[in-house]
Amino acid sequence: MASSSAHEHRTSARSTYLTSMAVCPTHRVLDRLGDRWVSLILKELAHGARRHGELARAVAGATQKMLTQTLRALQRDGLIARSVTDSMPPRVEYRLTPLGESILPVMALVTQWAERHIDDIEAARVTYDSVTSS
Repeated sequence: MASSSAHEHRTSARSTYLTSMAVCPTHRVLDRLGDRWVSLILKELAHGARRHGELARAVAGATQKMLTQTLRALQRDGLIARSVTDSMPPRVEYRLTPLGESILPVMALVTQWAERHIDDIEAARVTYDSVTSS
C-alpha cells in the first residue's frame, strides 16, 4: 500500500476545502456581498428605484462594465429587479426586491460597527505597520 506524500495530502486537503466552500451558503452569500460595488448599489437602491445613469453617478469609480456586471449579478441573485418601461427611449430602472430589502438591516449594523470601530482599526494598522516595517 503506497502512502501519499505530504504535498499530495496538502493538495487533496485544499481541493476538499475548496469544494466545501463552493457549496457553503455563507461563503456563497459573503462572496457576493463582499464585492466592491454591491454595498454601494444596495445602499443607493435603499432610497428607491434608480435608473442606470443615476446609479453610475452615485457609484463613482465603477466603470460602465463593472456596474452592469454587478447589477446583473444582483438581479440573478434576486436582490434587485430590473424593469423596462415601454417608452421612447425605453426607461430602465432598478429597485430592491423584498429579498434585497431584507439585507438592509444587516448592512446598517455593519455600517454602525465600522463607524464605531474605525479608530481602533486605524490604530491597530499603525501599530502593525510600525512593527512590521522595522
